[in-house]
Amino acid sequence: MKVSGIFIYPIKSLAGISLNEAEVLERGFKNDRRWMLVNKDDIGITQRTHPQLSQIALTLSDKKIKVSHKGLSDLEIPLTLDNGNYVEVMVWDDQVRAIQAPSIINEWFSKIAGEPCKLVYMPENASRPVSAERAIKGENVSFADAYPYLIIGQASLDDLNSRMDEDLPMSRFRPNIVVEGSEPYEEDHWKDIQIGNVKFHVTHPCKRCVFTTIDQETGKKGAEPLRTLATYRREGKEVIFGVNTLALEKGKIKVEDEIIFY
Repeated sequence: MKVSGIFIYPIKSLAGISLNEAEVLERGFKNDRRWMLVNKDDIGITQRTHPQLSQIALTLSDKKIKVSHKGLSDLEIPLTLDNGNYVEVMVWDDQVRAIQAPSIINEWFSKIAGEPCKLVYMPENASRPVSAERAIKGENVSFADAYPYLIIGQASLDDLNSRMDEDLPMSRFRPNIVVEGSEPYEEDHWKDIQIGNVKFHVTHPCKRCVFTTIDQETGKKGAEPLRTLATYRREGKEVIFGVNTLALEKGKIKVEDEIIFY
């Protein structure tokens, strides 16, 4: 088994970026989901309620994030933000201290969101612990939904697609790490793994939501894949796909790195 894909999502709920290698940090890959959009009440917004966010194109350079949208001039955002107005924001049930982006950036995103919103950055000193019952060393997480890393086996997606009328791309599920060479859903049962020289701990399967039903090319919602997943991938009232994961140490991993069990 080996890594076949590595992805980061610099701004939560916007497009992902494919990388050949990535720096593994406690909160997630470097530059993964350290930015997030919030509404006028400082509550995080995502494609679940604003599917039009899927239509923002995103590219990455050494120091900048460039976002593009039809009808608007391209906008550059710094990869990190060291100073500015601090604001307490909510991401699900967690309150996090973040830094607000300049108004010109917020105005750009507000036009797309259709309501006033702000872009905020999670600084290094921000605290957002993962669930205490799943943590190993009191790990923190970025603005990702709940855990720093999501791993999916390519064979799992292939099996899902074999059950549907139309194949879905892996981008629907927003993984950080894609693995090839495993059996379908084998990752559900992994615990401690090593990728390259970095050790990870798989905590539990990921519960999936309506986000997966949004076509990232058009922004339109449908019934799949939740309808099909619900027929054979239930855990209580939830459907599961992929596994939540913690990094037990820092380092770098790259595409083609082998998956080792220890």
